[in-house]
Amino acid sequence: MSWQARALTGFMRGTLKPASILLMRHPLALVCAARLGDLARLVQVPYPEHVAIVPATLSACGGEWVRGGEGLDERKVVLYFHGGGYFSCSPGTHRPITWRLSAAARRPVLALDYRQGPVHTLADSLADAMGAYDCLLRRGHAAGDIVLAGDSAGAHLTLATLLALRDRGLPLPAAAICLSPWADLTDAPRHANRRQDPMLPAGRVRWLARRWTAGLDPRDPLVSPVHGDFTALPPLMIVTGSTEVLRDEGRRVAERARQAGVPVRYEEWDRMPHVFPILADVLPEARLAFRHMAKFLGAVAGRPGSPRDVGPIWDTA
Repeated sequence: MSWQARALTGFMRGTLKPASILLMRHPLALVCAARLGDLARLVQVPYPEHVAIVPATLSACGGEWVRGGEGLDERKVVLYFHGGGYFSCSPGTHRPITWRLSAAARRPVLALDYRQGPVHTLADSLADAMGAYDCLLRRGHAAGDIVLAGDSAGAHLTLATLLALRDRGLPLPAAAICLSPWADLTDAPRHANRRQDPMLPAGRVRWLARRWTAGLDPRDPLVSPVHGDFTALPPLMIVTGSTEVLRDEGRRVAERARQAGVPVRYEEWDRMPHVFPILADVLPEARLAFRHMAKFLGAVAGRPGSPRDVGPIWDTA
């Protein structure tokens, strides 16, 4: 564990986690957080000069095209779903991930600005994801040239989209990458890493899940993908931290996918915080994670010099 990671996780433990415990106790907090998120859209997260970002409009929501350099394969694309608990953040807040993922995948990234709560529902978010995927197909991208990816709630949306595409008999993407997936929205308590997680309070995650599943069957695979049947899904890469309160959800997804015969690359990084790749500006471990993603996608594409087998693999890093 780098000294940068030690310092940052200590800071999170003393600031972000107590703030979440204090604030996330009332539905009004979600409304306020969503409005703050709207203001945050006005803040331009800096990115390198070689990165190109162009606004995009797809279906009922917008987004942005992110190109992490020159010489990318424009026939191919990564469709990215940002995290934020389904009530905050945007494509702009996740540019530290999307431009690096574009460079690692050697293709443009479409970061989708999907609808979120508390105004919209999980079904609305999924409809936007499905609409964006359909739009890419209609633009001429072959399904085998598309990769889905997302972090936290965006990884939940990634898994739900895969299951919905498969169940509707639609062509599936080449692969998917899930960073710190939030995959179980049932009311089950989370005991693992309750004290160790430097960022997310287990009780607040459970409270938020109750909000989004009100009136729904929380064991529906499109609501809690960890309970889904992963048969015939494309290769998956799952990246999580060993001390995350959501770690076991990533493990369970990997296990269910492997049992269904899906090639899986599971990486559990020692003491890394939730969605640590977004911290690549300061964490060497996060920068290394993108190299691992590049190798995974290279294996999926069969590029020379890439590992030939993408799964089943179970690694800790």
